[in-house]
Amino acid sequence: AITAGDVFLRPSRFFLSLQHAMGKKADNAQMRLFNVVGRKVPKSEDEQPPLYRMKIFAPNKVVARSRFWYYMKKAQKVKKSSGEILGVSEVHESKPTQIKNFAIWVRYHSRSGQHNLYKEFRDTRLTGAVDQMYMDMASRHRADYSRIQIIKTGTIRAKDCKRPNIKEFHNSQIKFPLPHRVQRPSQKRFKTVFKYTRPNTAF
Repeated sequence: AITAGDVFLRPSRFFLSLQHAMGKKADNAQMRLFNVVGRKVPKSEDEQPPLYRMKIFAPNKVVARSRFWYYMKKAQKVKKSSGEILGVSEVHESKPTQIKNFAIWVRYHSRSGQHNLYKEFRDTRLTGAVDQMYMDMASRHRADYSRIQIIKTGTIRAKDCKRPNIKEFHNSQIKFPLPHRVQRPSQKRFKTVFKYTRPNTAF
């Protein structure tokens, strides 16, 4: 439990843990797509404020609502204290068994400045492609979840793909041979540490 003494006596540790909880996702958390609808709180001078809908990639609804207010404050100058969320709904993939080519436009903050990126991934779900993107950004650019902003996502045709590592899968004659296979015993009682003959693993 956090007490008032913890906040005032150790502010750096408190705000560091709060930023870690709100700004980063867990390592094993998978991304989900949410539609978040919100607006400014109606007042006498503005009884029907406009509605804003955003597609947010987040591991859960709590983080999705937090990211919604993060973008609303930057884009429309509407804070959480002066606004309200009308609905949060999860969007599921229409064809989760079909492989697709996904294009993702990303803006991220590095140690030297702001950068725009275009990346392509192959997956059965858009959320799976976004998971690949976060892992790729963490490994290649050392960018964590809080530094990345997804600008746009889309499904593209095979002829529109640009990345060579994606285009090499667009071959109907592609094969994945297994030249080195280790023979396994059919039952556990046949398993031994030593064999009388040297096994042949090349086929």
